[in-house]
Amino acid sequence: MSEIDAVRKLLTSKPRPVGWAERRARLDEVGAVWPVADDITLTAADLGGIAGEWSLAPGSDAERVLMFFHGGGYCSGSIASHRRMVTEAGRAAGVRTLAVGYRLAPEDPFPAAFDDATAAWRFLRAQGYAPDRIAVGGDSAGGNLTCVLVNALRAQGERPACAWLVSPWTDLTMSGASLATEDSVDPLIHKPYLEELAAAYVPAGIARDDPRISPLVADVRGFVPTLIQVGSHETLLDDATRLARVLGAADVPVTLEVWPEMIHAWALWNAHLEPGRRALAQAGQFMRRYL
Repeated sequence: MSEIDAVRKLLTSKPRPVGWAERRARLDEVGAVWPVADDITLTAADLGGIAGEWSLAPGSDAERVLMFFHGGGYCSGSIASHRRMVTEAGRAAGVRTLAVGYRLAPEDPFPAAFDDATAAWRFLRAQGYAPDRIAVGGDSAGGNLTCVLVNALRAQGERPACAWLVSPWTDLTMSGASLATEDSVDPLIHKPYLEELAAAYVPAGIARDDPRISPLVADVRGFVPTLIQVGSHETLLDDATRLARVLGAADVPVTLEVWPEMIHAWALWNAHLEPGRRALAQAGQFMRRYL
């Protein structure tokens, strides 16, 4: 059995959970199946009432930081579910990391996550980190949140050093063709599930094509240098490739990596998935270039 097949087996070994509590528990379970490396130093952080966690690998520069927003469709995911991915990304980039435990829908719909992301940025700035020493990243909904935050910061005259997006969910109108073409090979993300997540996250009266909801339609002129990593076997493939085209057309330095046979947010399972480790190594090189 190949490594990616083993991950697929892990993801499909139990029936799909029903209900928000069960879904959150399941993502924490599959995301944390392989623990953080023994040499990583973890420190809890209070980001003004928002949960956060610092990590530092030996030899990394604590004066530079990757701020990371976990995926989970804005309704699940946590610091715990993404801990292995975030800490190894920090090792690859040679920087400190700050994972942000933003509020989740449906209990806290938009703009709660965005407000928490903004507060986390202000926390870092208050800690003395200059914008050009901060990389911002996220996977899936966390990639969406990364884009929305960077757009808001640009409007305020601040620019992080760069953005790292893994399997980003950029279009909550669900217009991407890959939602259909890749449905049979994606073990995780399907259109009805995304519709349920979007309905929980987006309040009545706000259109799903609002740039604060779907950054694919935002004005991205002046966006920061961006690395986009996506698997060829995931329904959100078009959310990534279309964003890359939009950024490129706006003269934004953008690198798009489409990883053959990889599934949604495959770097989560880097401990036992060699392409996951390589993807993090590539991301680390990218962040080193701009930080």
